[in-house]
Amino acid sequence: EERYSFESIIGHSAPLRQAVELARKVAATDATVLLLGETGTGKEVFAQAIHHVGERRLKPFVAVNCSTLGKEILESELFGYRAGSFTGAIRDKKGLLEEANGGTLFLDEIGEMPLELQAKLLRVLETSEFLRVGDTRPTRVNIRFIAATNRELPAESEAGHFRLDLFYRLAVFQIRLPALRERPKDVDLLATHFGRMFADKMNRKELQLTEEFREKLRHHPWKGNIRELKNVMERAVILADNEQLTADLLPLDIQISAGNGNSNAFDLATVEKQHIQRVLLHAKGNKTQAAKLLNIGLTTLYQKVKEYGIGEQ
Repeated sequence: EERYSFESIIGHSAPLRQAVELARKVAATDATVLLLGETGTGKEVFAQAIHHVGERRLKPFVAVNCSTLGKEILESELFGYRAGSFTGAIRDKKGLLEEANGGTLFLDEIGEMPLELQAKLLRVLETSEFLRVGDTRPTRVNIRFIAATNRELPAESEAGHFRLDLFYRLAVFQIRLPALRERPKDVDLLATHFGRMFADKMNRKELQLTEEFREKLRHHPWKGNIRELKNVMERAVILADNEQLTADLLPLDIQISAGNGNSNAFDLATVEKQHIQRVLLHAKGNKTQAAKLLNIGLTTLYQKVKEYGIGEQ
């Protein structure tokens, strides 16, 4: 599992540096932190960085994504349970609150937590105590809480989806992380970093990014932020046949994105056909692997192959 620090945060843009500066100040305290930002902006990286320079750095850092688990499972994961408290509870189980005791609990996508569990979490924040599922004796913990959300929690509160008292408890310090489109000059730095990282993982020489490749990245809106850029770079490194990363290795939406002012550019169908041919060639005709690299379904790939009359590779 990757371990992040403030040195892991790449970029020189003013909004990013402001967020890092505030996070460094907060890290020296034990205050609760709420990280705000779109999906893929690096909220867990910031959470880990805060933990790893604080006084709790030698204690556990435990993360849970509140959006991926149903209410009952999330409750038992967080709070643990006593044997016999429900069908299948054969033995006592510690929850993540106990696992994080002495350290930091990172609650990702806190805006997705069911209201009933929000009330239980609020009690932990207020009293440092909680009850395991099926238990009658409270368990005490000493935890630093860091939460993250891509939602506007005050608005969620007005809509009845989030407890305002919990928001105020979590938002002692709020740190807003900028979207990648708000820091366009950092795209080059991040792309170079990820290119080097994936080449190293694949035991390849460092690949040079052509100017056209970089230009395409600069003009893309990056709705998935850093996570999307990371995936794009991994894919490009996998597909690269030589020591350069060229624009034709990019997904189609980036190849034809805004900023391509070339009136002689191929039409979309031509670009798509050539792109599929290249990926199939790389995959040695393995359509399952090619579909994965193209990020489309296998059925869709077969339809495209038939539509464009692409022969067997």
